Amino acid sequence: MGIDITSEVRKEAVASIERYFLESRDQKIGNIAAAELLAFFVEEVGPVIYNMAVAKVQERLQMRVMEIDMEVTEDAFQYWRKREQAKKRR
Repeated sequence: MGIDITSEVRKEAVASIERYFLESRDQKIGNIAAAELLAFFVEEVGPVIYNMAVAKVQERLQMRVMEIDMEVTEDAFQYWRKREQAKKRR
């Protein structure tokens, strides 16, 4: 499964790479070179970041699933307890 980014995001990322080189390294990098660098990082490093995000989501979902019983479990045999509490309120 490849990582795809929209053309709008790609344009912004390429512009950001060009700006980074100009401001941080005092070097001008062309549009094509910036796009190739972006493609390299998306292909090479993108899956690492993606997999880390998936693992984090799985961890959070597992925690939520473990908490479901506290949210949706109903106490059984409450009729008499409720009835006794109602009597005390009278």
